[in-house]
Amino acid sequence: MQTILDKIRLLRQSDTIRILITGESGTGKELIARAIHTGSGRREGPFIPVNCAAIPVQLAESLFFGHVRGAFTGADRDRQGYFALAHTGTLFLDEVADLAPELQPKLLRVLEDGVVVPLGSSKEQKIDARIIVASNQDLQTRVAQGVFREDLYFRLRQVAVGVPPLRDRKEDVPLLANHFLQLFAQEMAIPVPQLTDMALTRLQGYSFPGNVRELKNLVEHALLDSRGKDIQAEPLHLLPNLPMGTNISLENGGNDLGSSMSRSDDLSGFEAQNELPLNLEEAELLVIKRAVAHTHGNVAAAARLLGTNRTRIYRTLNPEKYKISS
Repeated sequence: MQTILDKIRLLRQSDTIRILITGESGTGKELIARAIHTGSGRREGPFIPVNCAAIPVQLAESLFFGHVRGAFTGADRDRQGYFALAHTGTLFLDEVADLAPELQPKLLRVLEDGVVVPLGSSKEQKIDARIIVASNQDLQTRVAQGVFREDLYFRLRQVAVGVPPLRDRKEDVPLLANHFLQLFAQEMAIPVPQLTDMALTRLQGYSFPGNVRELKNLVEHALLDSRGKDIQAEPLHLLPNLPMGTNISLENGGNDLGSSMSRSDDLSGFEAQNELPLNLEEAELLVIKRAVAHTHGNVAAAARLLGTNRTRIYRTLNPEKYKISS
């Protein structure tokens, strides 16, 4: 992490270099992007974060480039797109690997020419925005698969910053946990409690499939459960560790899942198989299965645990194969 922080300090000196931040979901990629922005000459400009995976394809062009009144049915006024909103500041494109293929050549043109043309208009708008992108997938693999343009990849990747998962930097867990504890206690206007040695030991022995985002949620929930007292190990709601390749049946609203997860023999020995697969898609599927198992098939609750939305969980688990109660 110190190496990453040193690189951030260097990147702050130039506010035009495009940066690709890679790492698993929940590792803090947006925080790094914000740190680069706030330490650069563009700090007075806006920071516009965009989740590419959450943008409907039919609205993507309007959202990115804007539109003029009458451009399509329902366009009753002019609207600025993300690029125009980020003018003089930073546009942060998260989950850029999921950018719609039909939008990629148009984004490439903006990067090359520095102009956008709103939908329904023929007038070009000059744009001065720094582009920082992030991905929890290997973009080179996406290029090899033919779903991400190679020329766009090289345009976006002038400098790469890789963020390690929390399980590979366990020494950061106490620092981060105490930081979040102070943050939430201040928000709640209560004295800052202590994390007991047993609680810290349990946290450092956990694999954190949801990374820093999961640790943050765990600390917030534990603080609420403790009611101002020191944080014990019991209020730390860690997800069960499922073995690799476990198939989770979500029939009947997850009722059969709930009963199977209550059997001690189903959970025995899972700690020894705690590591995630190196393939990002398999790792994401495993993390989502753990969360759905932990919430007994409740997708909304699983989404809150992981800091994501239900749509992503449905899409990952394949809605035609699973019947999930929400």
